[in-house]
Amino acid sequence: MKDYVEVLKKYWGYDSFRPLQKEVIDAILSGKDTLVLMPTGGGKSITFQVPALLNSGLCIVITPLIALMKDQVENLKKKNIRAVAIYTGLNKREISNNLDKCIYGDFKFLYISPERLASRAFKIKMQQMNVTMLAVDEAHCISEWGYDFRPSYLKIADIREFFPEIPVLALTATATPDVVKDIQDKLRFKKENALQKSFERKNLTYVVRYTENKEGQLLSILQKNAGSSIVYVRNRKKAKELADYLCANNIKSGFYHAGLTFMQRNACQELWMKNGFRVMVATNAFGMGIDKPDVRIVVHYDIPDTIEAYFQEAGRGGRDGNRSYAALMWDPSDEGKLKKRIITNFPEKELVKRVYTALGNYLQVQEGEGLEMNFSFNLAEFSRFFKFNVLQAYSSLKILEGSGYIELTDEVNKPTSLMFLPNRDELYEYRSVDENEERLIKLLLRTYTGLFSGFTHIDEEFLAEKLDVTVEKIWDYFKIMSKQRIIRVIPRLKTPYVVYAQPKLPESYIKLSTGAYSDRKKRFVKRLNAMWHYVSSEETCRSQLLLKYFGEDSSEECGRCDVCLQKKKSKNGSKQMNELKKKIINKVKSYSVNPESLVSNINEDESSVYRALSNLLEDEVIYLNSSGELEIK
Repeated sequence: MKDYVEVLKKYWGYDSFRPLQKEVIDAILSGKDTLVLMPTGGGKSITFQVPALLNSGLCIVITPLIALMKDQVENLKKKNIRAVAIYTGLNKREISNNLDKCIYGDFKFLYISPERLASRAFKIKMQQMNVTMLAVDEAHCISEWGYDFRPSYLKIADIREFFPEIPVLALTATATPDVVKDIQDKLRFKKENALQKSFERKNLTYVVRYTENKEGQLLSILQKNAGSSIVYVRNRKKAKELADYLCANNIKSGFYHAGLTFMQRNACQELWMKNGFRVMVATNAFGMGIDKPDVRIVVHYDIPDTIEAYFQEAGRGGRDGNRSYAALMWDPSDEGKLKKRIITNFPEKELVKRVYTALGNYLQVQEGEGLEMNFSFNLAEFSRFFKFNVLQAYSSLKILEGSGYIELTDEVNKPTSLMFLPNRDELYEYRSVDENEERLIKLLLRTYTGLFSGFTHIDEEFLAEKLDVTVEKIWDYFKIMSKQRIIRVIPRLKTPYVVYAQPKLPESYIKLSTGAYSDRKKRFVKRLNAMWHYVSSEETCRSQLLLKYFGEDSSEECGRCDVCLQKKKSKNGSKQMNELKKKIINKVKSYSVNPESLVSNINEDESSVYRALSNLLEDEVIYLNSSGELEIK
């Protein structure tokens, strides 16, 4: 235990572990395969990073999110922990050099995407590494019963053939009981071992609001509840429109979506993290690396596809343990919108096949070619050129991926790379007529190593700041120096990649597997129905509904959600009505009185008295006699 705390204190500055973290570390260090279920923000990464630091060898971490792996590597480096990420978009030399360093023991953590496991070159190098632990993040992706199944995850278990004795740690924030079992089967656990922290968030209040004016309802929610907030929307245009609307109503807001540049997204997130503005309006692209503890409200302007997605996003509120709210709004059109998503996510099979053929034409891949080749891919351009609906085109590519024909990576942001063409002595003899150009060369040499031996990632924004010029001016210098053959530069590239998992086939040969299409469609519809049931339910506590979905049947009512509050209100209303009826009966027993006199003699809300009187007359507890006066039956 002393070693655990020393590592935790040294690198993270904490004196003690959060609930469940120590139990997970104990299991891993004793060699047990372990599945960990922790809500968003529960501290999953520490459960593999601490035991990996206590072990002598390398920990391989598998995650499908390139942005997340890069973020974690940077955070580890800031703690002086040696880590590296290998992902599509790096050149072969960079990949080979970093893998060699893993063999020589220069790194403690190697982050890879599951697609990397298909590479024969990687498998050869991996077998030479001293791997002592395997961590699988977003482990629900391995299950066809899950909401985000990725076929490439099925290759992970193959690592166990090379390292049969090492423990596997699988991590996920959300999983139903079926998915929990399936994850352990697919990863070939020696023995079932799932450690789960309850998904209950006692400090988070769930609220669903029906409204025919979402903008007005959103404004009301944010005006009544102070504090840092996130508003989730489904499209990029709406993100900007809502941010502008809130700003116009004196609520300082920013917006975030995948269509912004890396620098724009990063700057916006940094400003929000530092409370530069209060509300972040975002698509689901806003998720990775959000460690802001004081988010008081998470609002869903649009209904998510799944309970899992909603639960993760809502769970970004209240990580500091203080009272927070998760509000979801819906209007009369939302049920129809949900049904349309079925068509969007599962286009007709003939369209899927046409997308496959168009992809080969777009990438200029001939039949029989393309196996394991990587191609940068612009979905918007592809869809526009072939006149596809962009969402249906993306869904078609994911179905083709599920059927084993291609693999589609998430977006890669590859920094600008630069190398000097002359050797060091020749460069020192070079004299530019522009003083700033010479300053730029000196700054490059002072800031980066390896510029003479190969391409090195650089940050043109940093260079511009140091030289007090614009980024555009830096690129003007780069163009001049390139023409003079002083440098070779590869601009920043932000693009997804397509990898052919098998040679390109004729369209008539394409068979969409039942698992990738029909079965997934049924499960998608089932999850969509579960989401709608959560939204439209008025009888069951919101927290209980969510927890039951994830297999927790014994939870108590939260007492704070809109359903629980309405029950309390109804209960209190019934109690008040019963008291009012007793008063009326006592008055009628005491003396003869007509209804108008009775109402005026009872010091209560007039409409409530009339309602109570009407109920008593309907139930024939009292009646009107021939003189128009009230009497007891």
